[in-house]
Amino acid sequence: MIVPVYTPADPTVPIALPRRTDPAKMLLSLLLIGTDIIALALAFVLGYYARESLPLFSPPPFSQPPLERYIPTLLLHVVTIVLIFYFTQLYHLRRGISRIDHARNILGAVTIGALMVNGIQELVFKNTLLEPVDYPRSMFFYVWVFSAILVVSGRELNSAIRRALRRRGIERANLLVVGMGKIARDIIRKIEGSPELGYHLVGVVSARRDQKHNDFGMGAPNLGFYTELPSIIDQHNIEQVIIAVPDAHRDELVDLIAFCRRGRVDIKIYPDMFAYIAGDLSVDDLGGTPLVTVRDIAMRGWTLSLKRGMDIVGSGIGLVLLSPWMLLTALWIKLESEGAVFYTQTRMGLDERPFEMIKFRSMRIDAEAMGAGWTVRNDPRVTRIGSWLRKSNWDEIPQLINVFLGEMSLVGPRPERPMYVQQFREKIPRYMERHREKAGMTGWAQVNGLRGDTSISERTLYDLWYIENWSVWLDMKIIIRTVLNTLLRRDRNAY
Repeated sequence: MIVPVYTPADPTVPIALPRRTDPAKMLLSLLLIGTDIIALALAFVLGYYARESLPLFSPPPFSQPPLERYIPTLLLHVVTIVLIFYFTQLYHLRRGISRIDHARNILGAVTIGALMVNGIQELVFKNTLLEPVDYPRSMFFYVWVFSAILVVSGRELNSAIRRALRRRGIERANLLVVGMGKIARDIIRKIEGSPELGYHLVGVVSARRDQKHNDFGMGAPNLGFYTELPSIIDQHNIEQVIIAVPDAHRDELVDLIAFCRRGRVDIKIYPDMFAYIAGDLSVDDLGGTPLVTVRDIAMRGWTLSLKRGMDIVGSGIGLVLLSPWMLLTALWIKLESEGAVFYTQTRMGLDERPFEMIKFRSMRIDAEAMGAGWTVRNDPRVTRIGSWLRKSNWDEIPQLINVFLGEMSLVGPRPERPMYVQQFREKIPRYMERHREKAGMTGWAQVNGLRGDTSISERTLYDLWYIENWSVWLDMKIIIRTVLNTLLRRDRNAY
C-alpha cells in the first residue's frame, strides 16, 4: 500500500528541469513550419493559375491582374493560417495521432484561415500602399483546395521523416512507467513494439514495496520504489511518466502524482476499472451541486434519425454502384462449388432481436456438419474464392441489404450468434449493452485490429466506447479506416 503521507523535497534544492527540446526535435519543428509555409505559398500560386485555366463560377477573365499584385494577399494567407495552426496546437501534436484526425484538423484550420483572409484582406490593405486586388470566388476555392491538399501532403512527409528518425533512436522522449502489474507490462510491450511513437523506456518503478522485479518479468530495468521517484526523474532526465496502477486508491494516486512533479514532466494515468464500467463520464449541475453522469447515450433523438439517413443513403449508393461486381462474385462462387451464393446466419441485433445476416458464402456447404465453430487461420472449410472474400472483406458486402432494410447499420458493434451471446453475457460485464444500438458492418473494435479470433472482452470495451462517444465524424473515420485497412491489407486477423 502506498504511504499516504510523504516528506516533500527540500525547497532549497533546485529542481532539475529536463531538456525538453533536443536539436533534432527543434529542427523537425522548424522543418514542419517551413513545409507549411512552402505548401501554403505554392497553393496560392497554383490557385492563381488554376482560376485562369479552369474557371468554375464565372467565365475566364479577359485580363487577370499579374501575380505580383496578389503577393500581399499571399503573405496574409500564409501568415493567417500558420498562426491558426499555432493557436490550435497543430505544431504541438500528440504522439500516435490518427492520420485521419490530423487531416480533419488541418482541413478545419485551413478553411477558417482561408475564410478569414477572404473577409479581411480588403480591410487590411485598403488605403495603404498595398491596395487590395479582386479576390474572385474561383481563385479562393482553388487556393483553399490546394492549401488543404499540399499541407496534408507536406505533413505526411514530415511525419515519415520523424518516424524514421525515431526508429533509429533520434528525437525520443525518456519515459518512466510506474507500476509492475499486467497493465504496466501491456504498456511496455506497446512502447517496445512501436518505436515510431518516439519513446525511450528508461525503466519501471514499483508502486508497492511488496513487489519484486524478478517476480514480474517486466522486460525493463527496475529503478526502485515510488518513494525514490524525485531522484529517479532528475537522475535519468525523465520527460514523461505513465502511472499504470489501475487499482490504486485516490489518496495513493495523489501521492504518486506528487512524487512525479519534478520540473516539466508530463504525467499520464491509466484509468481505473470504474472509468470503463461507468463509461463516458460527464459533470452536470443541479442547482449548484455537481453531479457525475455515468450513463449517457450519444445516439438518441435526432441523432438516431441522422444515423439512419446516413445508412439509407450509404447502403443505397453502395448497392447500386457495387451491383455489377456482386453479380460477378455470385457467378464465381457458383462456378467453383455447388450450393447457394449467399449464406444467411441468425445474429442478435438491436434490443436483442434476432435477424438473418447475409454474406457471400465463403465455406463449403457442409462446413457446419459437425457443429458451429470459430473460423481459424487456414481453416480447411474455407473455399479458394472464400479465402479471398474473407481477407478482402468482400464477403460482408451483401450486408448492405441488411443495412438498407434497417436491420443493421453501416457502423456499429459487430453482431454475434445468439448461442455465443448467451455465453458472453454471463462472463463479460456490460456485454449486453452492445445491443443498445444496431449492429454494424464494421466497427471501432474492428478497425483497431479486434476481429476474428481475438479477445471478446476487449472488443466489448471498444464497442461500448463507440456507443457512448458516437458522432458523424467518428462513423466517417471508421468507414475510411475500414477501406484503407482493406486496400492496404492491414487486417492481420482477417481469415
